[in-house]
Amino acid sequence: MGIHPRADLLGRTEATATFAGDLTFLRRKRTREIHGADIVVTGLPFDAATSFRPGARFGPAAIRAASVQLAELVGRAFPFDIDPFATLAVADAGDCLFDSGYPQNVVKAVVDHAHWVLKSGAMMVSLGGDHFVTYPLLKAHVEKYGPLALVHFDAHVDTWADDGKRLDHGSMFLRAKREGLIDVSRSVQIGIRSFSTDEGFTVLDAPFVHEHGALVAAERIHDVVGSAHAYLTFDIDCLDPAFAPGTGTPVPGGLSSAQALGILRKLGALNFVGMDVVEVAPPYDHAEITALAAATLVHDFICLQALKRSGR
Repeated sequence: MGIHPRADLLGRTEATATFAGDLTFLRRKRTREIHGADIVVTGLPFDAATSFRPGARFGPAAIRAASVQLAELVGRAFPFDIDPFATLAVADAGDCLFDSGYPQNVVKAVVDHAHWVLKSGAMMVSLGGDHFVTYPLLKAHVEKYGPLALVHFDAHVDTWADDGKRLDHGSMFLRAKREGLIDVSRSVQIGIRSFSTDEGFTVLDAPFVHEHGALVAAERIHDVVGSAHAYLTFDIDCLDPAFAPGTGTPVPGGLSSAQALGILRKLGALNFVGMDVVEVAPPYDHAEITALAAATLVHDFICLQALKRSGR
């Protein structure tokens, strides 16, 4: 395969105690020099679109802090038994800059930030922030890949009434549908515990997952998405509050961490072009439960990309 153009982003970082050192995601190098990276992790610390409890602006920092223990395990990442950083050059590019006094500029700020990452040729993995940030992320990704299949883990369908102007984390996927950003016929929502008008998405609600299990849910996702370019968005409130108390709109009856990870780990064959995890709100968390779940989901997503790279 030759020498990777960003060999400085491969391998283990300098060993340090899990409770010390720089709090980058999985201890990856923090750099704005991202050309040649395979995956760029970046934070979107925005929560002005929340409808209940704010606090997700602190999500990226909490997810990074919770990832440090996982960083010590990358040589034998469970359950994959691989070191993802032996083949994948992964950088932490820090956070998108927002001016909190001008929330109306958030769409442009995220789109511009995503353009910068995607122009490098890397896959973008984003740490939210409230769920509204997925809308501008989709806009940027669609410019490169065309309309996307949305694989959407959530308690809420996020297709409530939208006038095209609101900053609202509960309506942006109706806007995305109307703007042709997502191919609804190829899109699936998992873990849902809410109602909205039928917008054409395949919905695997939480009771479906509880009754049929992770394997059947994953098979159904594969059936719907097929070979389409896909974007994965994981609202942490997809998990039951017992597993994710630190979120803005918790809904009982959700998936367990084991169920969510069990589904995700079976989606490696899908043609993902990007991923985000959103709505981690540390002020309501306990013992980092929510941040740990979010960090593990992103870690496992990266491992899936490493498996694909190695042909496994």
